Amino acid sequence: MNTMPLVRIHGPDDLRIDTVERPVPGPDDVLVRVERCGICGSDLSYAKLGGIPGAARPFALGHEFCGVVAEAGANVTHVRAGDRVVVNPEAGGNGIGSSGLAGAFAPWIVYRDAAAHPEGLLRLPPQLDFDLGALVEPFSVGMHAVNQGQIGAGTKVVVFGAGPVGLAAAVGARYQGANDVIVVDLSEPRLAVARQLGLGTFRADAGELKDFLIERHGGAMPDTAPGTFPATDVFIEATGVGAVFQQACDLARKGARIVVVGVHFAPVELNMINLLVKELVITAAIQYPVEFPAVMDMLASGAVDVRPLISHHFPLSRFDEAFVQARRQGEALKVLVDCQH
Repeated sequence: MNTMPLVRIHGPDDLRIDTVERPVPGPDDVLVRVERCGICGSDLSYAKLGGIPGAARPFALGHEFCGVVAEAGANVTHVRAGDRVVVNPEAGGNGIGSSGLAGAFAPWIVYRDAAAHPEGLLRLPPQLDFDLGALVEPFSVGMHAVNQGQIGAGTKVVVFGAGPVGLAAAVGARYQGANDVIVVDLSEPRLAVARQLGLGTFRADAGELKDFLIERHGGAMPDTAPGTFPATDVFIEATGVGAVFQQACDLARKGARIVVVGVHFAPVELNMINLLVKELVITAAIQYPVEFPAVMDMLASGAVDVRPLISHHFPLSRFDEAFVQARRQGEALKVLVDCQH
């Protein structure tokens, strides 16, 4: 068949499964048969906005994916037909799921310029099935937050937000040797998954987080600010809620690091006296410049079992149902779509 289904956004909250021409690879490209693609929180935001301003319309959706090489161009030497692969959607300027031109909620996709950018098309280790392969991209986002926070052995960490990226960051922090990683959220089902992943948890409406953290991480008494603060080293903000970012700044001890990985759509007020007196280090994390190989090694190591993060499976033919489920964030974590059915 020369056509295929492709999920595209036509306007705010207007998603359709369109029939489009099947992409054709050139000599420098690779045609991938998409097996799994996850629904990301950013996909929900793109749908609400009607796509990314300035990107192509209709806007093709989907970037958390893996599959099998169906055809490799003549100039591509690092993979061949039949290889199981995971794709970095931003590598090589492809912009899969972010440019509007190409999206992975489809049975087929072309990774262009693979000959010049082989780093964006990586073989899946044999230990990883397609479900786990589809988690490499979101876990790479989380691992980049870990790297931005300089988390290593003995680091005391709090992650605000038990969504997929927050949990990915928490798992990555623990894998990197962090000591007593605490995940904070309002959703008991999500916190239950965090506990399945071996993480400490705190329900945000269940008492004083400051007291809980002092009990777990110890206390610190800075010479430039009154009172005792949790001895937590790194706070990762993965909610996109301004008040939560401000809470992290208020809780932080002198010299603590705060990493923002949640998407904030509104400006957030920053207490500059607090920043100055505590000498806080605030940074951000987006995408994954070097994290894909390390995440695949982590998932293949057997040291962590991340399958509890997968809450639902749907075929591509039922994408509308899958998207509705993904929006029920109290019920869903990672919703995976089988793009061959």
